[in-house]
Amino acid sequence: MATARSAAAAAERRRQILDAAVRVFARQGFHTCRVSDIADEAGVAYGLVYHYFRSKDEVLDTLFLERWDVMLEAIREVDGRELPVRDKLGAIAGFIIDSYRHDPDLMKVIIVEVTRAANTFGQTHIAKIHEAYDLIAQVVAGAQGRGELRTDISPQFAAMAFYGAIEQVLTGWILDALPHVEQDFDEAKRLIVETICGGLDRRAVG
Repeated sequence: MATARSAAAAAERRRQILDAAVRVFARQGFHTCRVSDIADEAGVAYGLVYHYFRSKDEVLDTLFLERWDVMLEAIREVDGRELPVRDKLGAIAGFIIDSYRHDPDLMKVIIVEVTRAANTFGQTHIAKIHEAYDLIAQVVAGAQGRGELRTDISPQFAAMAFYGAIEQVLTGWILDALPHVEQDFDEAKRLIVETICGGLDRRAVG
């Protein structure tokens, strides 16, 4: 019983440190903050951060991989449903946009410090990032095979265009270059799907 309580307390403390790191990375930027800043934000001793994580880099790795794996599983789950492709892509776009809606600081960190950081963490995790493109490409390829979408555009290109559109909208919100009051989130989901599917729709050919 005591061991279970101890494990639960350790997991809670680790989560406390990760949540603090999100706030610090979003506010100060990953490269300009120190481990001591994370400790101060979490309200723990400096050395305790190193008890759970070997470095600041490992903290960022953990934050990215936790969220990215959840997204990958969400894409797989959506693709397993019997739905028209527009509904599938809408669900995927909705998941990512709602992730920003509910935790903008975490999504800011992932986009600014990882997926758009081509020379550092983005390069480290390039295979993981491409895994998302590949899963979305499978959604597109399946729809092409069913005759829902035109086939003269490769699934890989369509997937990158689709995810790229989502990430660009999120970047606009992060930089305050686009309005993002509540109704803008649902409108963004609709516009992204319409933009991509409109170009892929079989009716658009000819």
